[in-house]
Formats: sequence, C-alpha cells, structure tokens
Amino acid sequence: MSDVKATLRKSAFAARSGVFATRAEMGSVAAATTHLLAEIGPAAGRVIAGYMPIRTEIDPIPAMSALHADGARLCVPVIAGKGLPLDFRAWVPGARLIDGPFGALIPEDGDWLVPDTLIVPLVAFDARCHRLGYGGGFYDRTLARLKARGPVRAIGFAFAAQALPELPAEPTDIALDCIVTDSGVIRP
Repeated sequence: MSDVKATLRKSAFAARSGVFATRAEMGSVAAATTHLLAEIGPAAGRVIAGYMPIRTEIDPIPAMSALHADGARLCVPVIAGKGLPLDFRAWVPGARLIDGPFGALIPEDGDWLVPDTLIVPLVAFDARCHRLGYGGGFYDRTLARLKARGPVRAIGFAFAAQALPELPAEPTDIALDCIVTDSGVIRP
C-alpha cells in the first residue's frame, strides 16, 4: 500500500506544483478562502486549527486572519515527534514564528490549544474525502485522538486540481468531513 501511495503522492505533487502559481494568480486562493469561511461559519468562541503553508500548499492564512478577526482562537500544528499526534500552539496574525520540522513555521510561544475544527492541508483527495498527505500519519493520529475526546470537524483545504479519482484507504486513514477548494465544497 505504501508503494501505491508513494506513486500517487509523486503525481499529485507534480499536479499541485503545476497549478500553484497560475491558480494563485487567477484568484483561486480568494475563491477557496470564501468557500472555507462559509463552510466554517460563525467563528466567535471557537478554537480553529489552521496551518502555515509549505511548498505549494494552498495558503489558509487569509482565512485564518478573518476567523481571528471574527473572534476565533487560532492555532497551528506542532510536530511533537515521529509517530505522535500533532499538538497545537496558539497563533495570531503577526505572531513571531520559528522554523519547525519539515520546513513549516510554528509560533515561538503561546498557549497549547485543543481545536474543535481543523483546516487540513493535503497533497491529494478523492470524492469520498479521503486525503493523501505527506506520509507521516500525523493528521490521522491527531484526528483519532481528537475524535475520541468529542466532536471535531476536519476540513481539507486544496486546489480543485488536486482531486484524484480514488485514493486507497487503510484502516488508520481517517476521512475528512469535507474538502474545500477554489471550485466549492466536496462532501462524502
């Protein structure tokens, strides 16, 4: 299964890279941000995890800034170690950031939070809302831990061009609640 996922990941990276610059210039990030904010809904009093984009990931920071302005507490993932779930550190626009694992920036300090909603990066997705990530299993372990505690929503955020016909799913793979793209919202 890992060989199949590695092959899919390689082609998905190429597809995402191919659309990244042109889609960002054509207003796709703005369209995706509008869809994401509508999907999340009222933000006041909620704890929402975003992420600091790396490589050619779609940028969630405009949405995160809007959610912060609407009264949400925002946080971003911090990798605690290989094989562990993610932890989440408070983030605000303009926060001082330092280098974290895999090239993602993380807040230098701040409270540790438990999100009720996660904006999840991905390499590829399918119509069943399965996601293909970077292969470390961090979000699957994190979602399993959070869902064991209570209700939590996981919203994938991607360019529509990152869709694949079908992704293989292992028992540890956790489907997302929906995927938000520049073309709209996909639900399983």
